[in-house]
Amino acid sequence: MIDLHLIGIGTGNPDHLTAEAIRAMNSADLILLPRKGRAKSDLIDLRRAICAEVLTGPVRIVEFDLPVRDADAVYLDAVNDWHAAIAAAWATQIAMHLPDGGRLALLVWGDPSLYDSSLRIAGRLKDGGMDIRVRVVPGITSIQALTAAHAIPLNPLAGPVTVTTGRMLRAHGWPDGADTLVVMLDSGCAFEVLEPEGITIWWGAYLGMAQEALDQGPLAEAGPRIAAHRAELRVRHGWIMDVYLMRREQIDGS
Repeated sequence: MIDLHLIGIGTGNPDHLTAEAIRAMNSADLILLPRKGRAKSDLIDLRRAICAEVLTGPVRIVEFDLPVRDADAVYLDAVNDWHAAIAAAWATQIAMHLPDGGRLALLVWGDPSLYDSSLRIAGRLKDGGMDIRVRVVPGITSIQALTAAHAIPLNPLAGPVTVTTGRMLRAHGWPDGADTLVVMLDSGCAFEVLEPEGITIWWGAYLGMAQEALDQGPLAEAGPRIAAHRAELRVRHGWIMDVYLMRREQIDGS
């Protein structure tokens, strides 16, 4: 039996770890850390730093190369193939390092439930016949880190919040009936497709990290600043993780 703990680690800041996350890491027989290439070396460096800071005993840590998604293929097909390749990589590491079973921990950015595929990949292992039990340790999401960094409430008074992706925003525009919109997984400033009048944006990149960057204001003014700053940060660091919240003014009679 593989007792798999998917541990939400927030945005890479060790202070974001919960006590439950620290206990789960220290009780593991093996922690797997994925390498995502030289351009994203900061990501595994942060995981290494978290392990160095919170582990109090001899937990085995193994690094492995994460498969790369085919950026030129049809998106959903490419993602499905990518998930299958990651599941195979996990299975290989488990066979090598936990052949008789045990407690395995994987450190997941944010929370495993929100725009992360670790649960789906673990499901592939189950479907493939692996004797595996999955436990989730919740973590601070980038949405929480964003609203905390800007010291704003997520929702307007008694109002709903819509969470979507940059791909969906770019393809379909502002969702009908939404007043507050959180956009994740945006590879390129999808807010630029919107008519900015009456929209305020709160944006954050590398939230909780040393290189954290924030901006906010009316979309017409802040949008171009964010786009330029985002491009500069991506060149400087070789990668970027960002998220933003937009709120549209209520118009009488709308």
